[in-house]
Amino acid sequence: MARRNLRKGMTMIGPTPGLRVKQLEVRTRKDSGRNRSRLVEVAIKQSNVTSPMRSSPLSTPSKHSRSPSKQHFWSVDDETNVADMAQPPIDPIRLPRTMNDYIREWLRHKEDLLRILLEMEAAPSPRNCTKCGKDGVYRCTDCMHQPLFCTDCCRILHEAHPFHRIQQWTGEFFEDSALHMTGFQLYLGHNGAPCPSASPGPEHGPSEGQRYKMDTRAGGMGMVEEEWEDIDEVPLHLRPPANSKYLTIIDVTGVHFVRVQPCQCLDADSYHRQLFQAKLCASTFEKPSTAFTFAVLDDFLRENLECGTSGMNYYSKLRRVTSNVFPHLVPNRYRELLRLARQWRVLKLLKWNAFQDETERSSPGDLALFCAACPQPGINVDPDVDLDDWKYTRTVVMDGNFKAEHMHEKRPDDQVWLMDGRGFMVAHPPYQEYLQATPHITEKSACHNHRAISQANVSRGKLSATGIGATACARHGCFYPHSVVDFQKGERQLNMDYSLSNALGYNMTGIKNVLCFYDINCSYMKNLRKRVDNSPFLHIPSSLQIVPGIGIWHVHGHKQECYARYAPLFLRGSGWVDGEIIETLWSILNIVSASTRGMSSPHRQELLDFQMNDSNFMKMIRIVDSLSRKLKAARASVAMARDAFTKLDEAVSSENRQAWSIQEESALGGRVRDVSVMDIFEIQLKKAPTVRAVELELLEAPSQRGTRQGAASWITRGLGIEESEITLAITRKDSSKYPSETKRLAMARRSDRLAVDRSRFIADGQIYLAPLHQGTDADDYSAGMTDVAHHMSAVDDVVSGEEDSEGSMDEAADAVPLKMTKIAPLPLPSNFGIERCRAAGADELVEMELKLRIGQANDALHGLRIALADKAVAFRGVVRKATSYSMRTRAWQMVNSIDISVRQQAAIYKRCREAMIALGADTDTLTRFQQLQKSHMAIHTAAFSQNAHDHRSSNLPWFWCMDIPRTTSSKNWLTEFYRIHWLRAKAVKDRWEEEEDLLMSEFHWTMNFFKFRAKKWNKKCLSFKAAGLHGAACYAARQKAVYDRLAEQGASKWLNMSPEIQPLNQ
Repeated sequence: MARRNLRKGMTMIGPTPGLRVKQLEVRTRKDSGRNRSRLVEVAIKQSNVTSPMRSSPLSTPSKHSRSPSKQHFWSVDDETNVADMAQPPIDPIRLPRTMNDYIREWLRHKEDLLRILLEMEAAPSPRNCTKCGKDGVYRCTDCMHQPLFCTDCCRILHEAHPFHRIQQWTGEFFEDSALHMTGFQLYLGHNGAPCPSASPGPEHGPSEGQRYKMDTRAGGMGMVEEEWEDIDEVPLHLRPPANSKYLTIIDVTGVHFVRVQPCQCLDADSYHRQLFQAKLCASTFEKPSTAFTFAVLDDFLRENLECGTSGMNYYSKLRRVTSNVFPHLVPNRYRELLRLARQWRVLKLLKWNAFQDETERSSPGDLALFCAACPQPGINVDPDVDLDDWKYTRTVVMDGNFKAEHMHEKRPDDQVWLMDGRGFMVAHPPYQEYLQATPHITEKSACHNHRAISQANVSRGKLSATGIGATACARHGCFYPHSVVDFQKGERQLNMDYSLSNALGYNMTGIKNVLCFYDINCSYMKNLRKRVDNSPFLHIPSSLQIVPGIGIWHVHGHKQECYARYAPLFLRGSGWVDGEIIETLWSILNIVSASTRGMSSPHRQELLDFQMNDSNFMKMIRIVDSLSRKLKAARASVAMARDAFTKLDEAVSSENRQAWSIQEESALGGRVRDVSVMDIFEIQLKKAPTVRAVELELLEAPSQRGTRQGAASWITRGLGIEESEITLAITRKDSSKYPSETKRLAMARRSDRLAVDRSRFIADGQIYLAPLHQGTDADDYSAGMTDVAHHMSAVDDVVSGEEDSEGSMDEAADAVPLKMTKIAPLPLPSNFGIERCRAAGADELVEMELKLRIGQANDALHGLRIALADKAVAFRGVVRKATSYSMRTRAWQMVNSIDISVRQQAAIYKRCREAMIALGADTDTLTRFQQLQKSHMAIHTAAFSQNAHDHRSSNLPWFWCMDIPRTTSSKNWLTEFYRIHWLRAKAVKDRWEEEEDLLMSEFHWTMNFFKFRAKKWNKKCLSFKAAGLHGAACYAARQKAVYDRLAEQGASKWLNMSPEIQPLNQ
């Protein structure tokens, strides 16, 4: 906005009380493409204003207002009438504060905060006890405000806080101390009061009078029960109480030495039970000397879950909390921590799943939590409904993780399993029995050589498990209970069979359809039923229909046919799912995988089970928010997909629409019996032979003239190097005059690799073209080779823009050509000439190259057709609909990138045709492969509207029918191309519609799951009350309230999202 407009239309902000003026730079872009920058001043409310600012317009301007474009402007009326300043206040614009704003604010207070921090090191004056007024000696660093106490008050007031850390005044500073130095004792029973039956005599616990000295052996960091003379070297608060019974207690506040007095009544519980009732977990049952608080065990499990903290690192932290200067003098209880953490995990899982005692019958996976949103008959789905409906299809995903390795154990026979098979890892003995009874059959994949197959037999001598395999729900990412298996060598089929069999047996009663995603399903699913039927350990109901799929990321690493056969887009009933969610779950387990590598097998199993259970728990409590976000996105995407398909469908004739719909329905219905029927989603026209097909034919055909083996592959390498050089040269030409450093580096690397490949090719050429090389140099055969720059200049004359009313490629961003470097010809028969090759007896090499050149020309023309068709689609769907400058810019960038591909394919074809002429191709061949003209590169977007008049009456260029039989009309290629677009657009629309329906159903299933769990806990509560188990009844009531609250939250979220839809049943 110009300054004159500011004066006429608005009053700029002056020095107003309570407001701070801030200048913002606003950048805009004109229609011409130029950037425009201007400064705008806004008023920001200023806090802590101590005095009003001067309101005179003659106030001194700030340092930012010296130039005319940055000063505060006033209208003429304001300058002549200063008394009118008392106008209604300007409503300030509140800008969000950034991280740097807060740090700058802190910098102003840094010195003051440091001063306060140092003052807290001194004792208050007067130094009196805050409770009784006596001389204050101790202060508690864990109590609020660090109160100062005398010895008696410190001891008495910390009876309820026995693990606070205190400091003692030495006369000059506060030194770390401990509560046991004040005479503090911990009484068990009687609500913390001394036992009235206590009498001198034998007491529980360790013997009295023991002193501890440091273990100076290699690696020792513990304490040794011996007298030692250097006790004065240990700080006072790290010395255990002398001549008295004490217990080493580990808490989140560090390691403490506490005098413990148990209850000695006649009916008193055992010592370890009294400790447990005081929320202290003893390390042993007979004369325990160490105990851990419930708080520290919970904290360790939480840090292990959230941060992946190992037991060694966590206990090292506790030692530093106890003494940051002398952590090595703190007793080492690392092994006790690991042992008690195992026990604590199992107790927690038993409590969470309402297992009052072990007399209840256990079953595989009964301590594991599963997905709340997946259909589970009898839990969140009425078993009497029609489970044949597509909505009740289970969607699972399988994968292996090679980070979770496990080393061989020293004593494998001496193991204690605390929850074998009751979590997510399969039970150990049955799994080992299955492995010994099942031979591994190596099956060669007809697809690409994937890692999961190639490493199936990889064995590592030091590892008992090279990784783990698991099955999870593909829509929500919850691990299946009792389905995680160990790999012995690699990701073998027999391992994954066991995982899948167990997963499909979990809460699947009545479910008849399963979508299974796996990276190598194209090979894995071929003989699954045969392997299951031949094994007594595996069971998958024959009535269960399994539809295989491959995740959207992995399917692009397969051969072309696998995309239409296994991609999630073409799986009916899958919704909008990617099939890769299990990859995100591995990142959680990988945090702790390093620490489990050297654990015992039971310990490793328990830790991984606990991690996976927590992962499922976090998914459950967040499932409502996740479904809400997905449902909002699905509703928006459904509308877009329907609109896109409708526009495409309007251009289809009724005959084609009916025929294509029948094809689609037939393929989706018959894919279970024969997955190849899904190939209708790919181009069905018969293709001309490609370079690979020709090379394969030449390699399989026996040589009749004694030509050296590998000549066909050597010529194919040369053609590939030529293509790469042409592509690189065109990329350089289409780069700007001053490309970025990253782009220049990429092109330099490509050029360097091509130079290496060229050198190797020329060296190998000495073997196959020895007679032609004798007594000659490169100049003798370079005449037949036209340099790449010449190809491109000729192609630029051929390539033209879009002949559509909307514009042409000339409107795209201009590319400044770089100076081209001549590329020396390769020693191919076409560069020597047919006469010289025949004279040297290389006729068979000439025939080989001619056949390969024909295949290369077919590939180039196929790529040219695809690029031109994509260009027409881009003009029809992107360029025409661009309504703003930025949209037009992106649209033309897309067209420009497609046009680069057009020029590359045209240049390759031109080189092929020149080589055919040099190799003596007959008239029929040259008539079939004609020259490209400028008019051939133009294509009307109307050609993609099947009912358009232009399409019915126009004749497309000759190469549109090169890839199909001669009797086929050239328009059929575009019809086929349009069929593929129609089928895939319909698939996108169908999947998004399924996704919306599934998400709405999953909302209901989730609410049903919460209600089911609430009823289950209510039933437990009543049974516990009847049995007189009041504590268990209270816990069950609390769990019921939790699930009721989750159900209420979900119902509220559903009502806010869908007010027009009937509320969920309460």
